Amino acid sequence: MTTEPLDDTAFDVPEDAAPSRCPECGRPFVREELLALHRGYDHADTLGETAIAAFEDAYEAESDRLNVFRLKALLALIVLYFLLLMTYALV
Repeated sequence: MTTEPLDDTAFDVPEDAAPSRCPECGRPFVREELLALHRGYDHADTLGETAIAAFEDAYEAESDRLNVFRLKALLALIVLYFLLLMTYALV
């Protein structure tokens, strides 16, 4: 793991953007929650209590969004299955 800050050429950062940067590696992030997740996964040994709490909150929010996506995808597959089944039955 590198400790020197990365330059923005390694990432697609717009010139007018002011991204949040990881204090450990300098990697830019669009949202604070993404920064908290990155720090929790890649720099967990250097985090304080507030950073750990931010990671846990971001992780829980991301897990909730992922579960909603999974339910929507399952519903879409079920609807598609029955539409194809009914089409096959009619033809």
